[in-house]
Amino acid sequence: MSITEIKKLPVGERIEVMEQIWDSLRDEDQEISSPAWHGEVLEERRKKIEEGKATFITLDQLKSRFRR
Repeated sequence: MSITEIKKLPVGERIEVMEQIWDSLRDEDQEISSPAWHGEVLEERRKKIEEGKATFITLDQLKSRFRR
């Protein structure tokens, strides 16, 4: 199925397909490694927290960013 075909599906059907894909991946015996940049991002964030340079927002503030 191509991305063009997937985009033509109603949102509910696309979500169902996505859930089925996640279920199929969960059942795999193969371990999936995170890309190296994930570790780099986490390390940068840890350093900011330790240095007192990190800023945080509430969940409500985060949600409001996506309501616009």
